[in-house]
Amino acid sequence: MKIIFNRNAVSAAVAPLMCAVSGKSTLSTIEGILIEARFPDVCTMTTYDLEKGVRITIEAKVIEEGSFIINAQKFNQTLRVMDGEEITLTVDDRLTATIVSGRSSHKMNALRGEDFPMVPDLKSDRSFIIGQSVLKDMLSKVDFAMGINDQRAVLNGTYMKISDDTVMVVSCDSFKLAKCAKKTELVNKNTNGKDHLEYAFIIPVKTVNELSRLLSDDNDALTQIYVTRKHIVLLIGELTFFSRLIEGEYIDYDRIIVKTHKIEVKVDKREILGALDRAALVTEEKIAGSMRSHVKLEASGDVLKISAVSTAGSTYEELFIEHEGDDIVIAFNNKYLIDSIKACDSEKILLNLSSPLTSMNIQPADEGEDVNDEIFMLLPVRTKD
Repeated sequence: MKIIFNRNAVSAAVAPLMCAVSGKSTLSTIEGILIEARFPDVCTMTTYDLEKGVRITIEAKVIEEGSFIINAQKFNQTLRVMDGEEITLTVDDRLTATIVSGRSSHKMNALRGEDFPMVPDLKSDRSFIIGQSVLKDMLSKVDFAMGINDQRAVLNGTYMKISDDTVMVVSCDSFKLAKCAKKTELVNKNTNGKDHLEYAFIIPVKTVNELSRLLSDDNDALTQIYVTRKHIVLLIGELTFFSRLIEGEYIDYDRIIVKTHKIEVKVDKREILGALDRAALVTEEKIAGSMRSHVKLEASGDVLKISAVSTAGSTYEELFIEHEGDDIVIAFNNKYLIDSIKACDSEKILLNLSSPLTSMNIQPADEGEDVNDEIFMLLPVRTKD
């Protein structure tokens, strides 16, 4: 195999490929990039870590066809330090890959392309088109609440439900829940005869994190999504991103959200975040290997008192609020509280509570047609004081 690349083009292509390269595996094949060169002048590159994968096709001058695997990290590092506008990649019969640019030459081992793991079938008749910025924004509102290595596998990701012109995403772990729904234009690309969209699936946590980096903020950029029984495939520009889905039935999230709270507090989002960030100077102190991270909220009349105490010191602050219902003292993990409030897209937010041991709902206080259907639920922590 012999290919001549534009150095900038191949470097730009390799960058997103790295997200699907396995760094800790006994299989050297999934630590590499499958490079397939075909006439006339087409090169396809694929990475696949057995959970998620990326495929991209770029233009290149193909002198000799072939299919080989090159170690991704070494190839990427070599591209960075090479000079010149063109990169020539040659792989000989002894599986020696030679990379030449200008007067520089570098050699590394290669593997045969047929040893690359079988990529799942990326074709499906179930498909729709959605704006990249819409999907990215919605995932960013719930990604902090995904489970990490939770014993309930379905919680280690984000649940997505598509229904005609509505997208809903939900993430939940043992302490917090985030739900966001939005009406948006969805182009139905089904070829199975169905006139409406009705999909529900769970995207793994690593895939959600990678999509946050790959999706564009451009309001005009679109992505076509294919849904198979076990995988999801996204066409993002010239790039194809695919991932396995988490199998199983998601939890009944609506049932666990308390809808009959008796206390309501309306507070300025910027002000409460500022107070909690200052409280983090105290709550983030590590004590004997653990983190004392709770912050106490006391709603009394038209004042919200925010306090925290640790061996590092103490903090106390008062904010003016609109308050309906009884007074209450309640404590939360400060980081979880900050994450939940940051995700709420509103200048003023509503805190709905019932008791010191009952979960709190955080919702936008702003009203209007453009306001999303959002709710963030957070469990309190027990305190001795």
